[in-house]
Amino acid sequence: MRKQVKQNVSWVGYLDWELDRFHGDDYSIHNGSSQNAYLIEEEKTVLIDTVWTPHRFDFVENLKQEIDLQQIDYIIANHGECDHSGSLTALMAEIPDTPIYCTANAVKSIEGQYGHQGWNFKVVKTGDSLDIGHGKQLIFVEMKMLHWPDSMATFLTGDNILFSNDAFGQHFAVGELFNDQADQCLLNKEAMKYFANILNPFALFVSKKLTEIQGFNLTIDMIAPSHGAIWRQDPLQIVNKYALWANAYQEDQVTIVYDTMWEGTAAIAHQLAAELAVQSPETVVKVFSIAKTDKNEIMTEVFKSKAIAVGSPTVGNSILSSVAGWLEFLQQLKFKQKKAAAFGCYGWSGESVHLLQQKLTEAGFTVIEDSVRAAWRPAAADLASLPQMAAHLLA
Repeated sequence: MRKQVKQNVSWVGYLDWELDRFHGDDYSIHNGSSQNAYLIEEEKTVLIDTVWTPHRFDFVENLKQEIDLQQIDYIIANHGECDHSGSLTALMAEIPDTPIYCTANAVKSIEGQYGHQGWNFKVVKTGDSLDIGHGKQLIFVEMKMLHWPDSMATFLTGDNILFSNDAFGQHFAVGELFNDQADQCLLNKEAMKYFANILNPFALFVSKKLTEIQGFNLTIDMIAPSHGAIWRQDPLQIVNKYALWANAYQEDQVTIVYDTMWEGTAAIAHQLAAELAVQSPETVVKVFSIAKTDKNEIMTEVFKSKAIAVGSPTVGNSILSSVAGWLEFLQQLKFKQKKAAAFGCYGWSGESVHLLQQKLTEAGFTVIEDSVRAAWRPAAADLASLPQMAAHLLA
């Protein structure tokens, strides 16, 4: 069922209420999501993006209820990832000669996923435009590495809508469609989670692209991303948030993460949290068990933090596998200008703290020297260094 976005622009996407995992199992979803596709009906009829592969037949059948597919003049593929391009195989079986406008890298991506189908690709780059009648144009803006090399955005003149693809989106099912009708707490939470877990590795590209877009002096009345709510009320609020988030974002927060075998490392984590609260009552302090907590939720809290502390006992002359996997993900996200400390218990060899410090340094954190390395269970003498550790994390 289509929903009107503005004038002759409609939403024809898919609300995915039951979706709970994305990018394989790498991204958690707790409030549903959407794959947003848009239909523009001026003198020319344009389809912007499609929906994920599992919903491709429903998408095409639903689209047939709204329009004769033969009337579609152009297809815009802003991004080749299958949650956006996944219905192309079913759609192009119906209208095989319809031109597909996309970047050169998107051609590689789409053909790499679906094979060489002989589709009519029209390669575009930043500044290229397409006249769709009634005095309106589509202007293309490459969004390289936001978050794939093939990504682009499309701006509709006249209606002043930026179809931003993965930029400015959220994995959040908003049946009401627009940001001003969504639950604001969930909207802001999901927008930050999306940035922290997906776009933060490309923060430098985000900053440069925002500067470039601002240089176009476009009047933007709406931002229509490929997931989540459409920004129609104060649409530039999300642009301003991205500018803030991309600049080594942090709040007055310290996050402690750990895994434990026999609760000794857990005891250090909670004692450190208590010490931080005593020294700086206004600082937000959060503690998470890596084994028991959604890793994407933890990373969102790390994103907000000015410092973290990571704990693991020594096992097999190394660290727990849960912590090792988490640290690999931490390094992928490329957080900047944050401090870190390490702690852990051991029985006989005790390598974990040194290994944690090494991994945190490799992940781009400034690792303080203070640590807690306790034999068996932490005693008072082991915990005596916590006040100094806390002070250095807070400084």
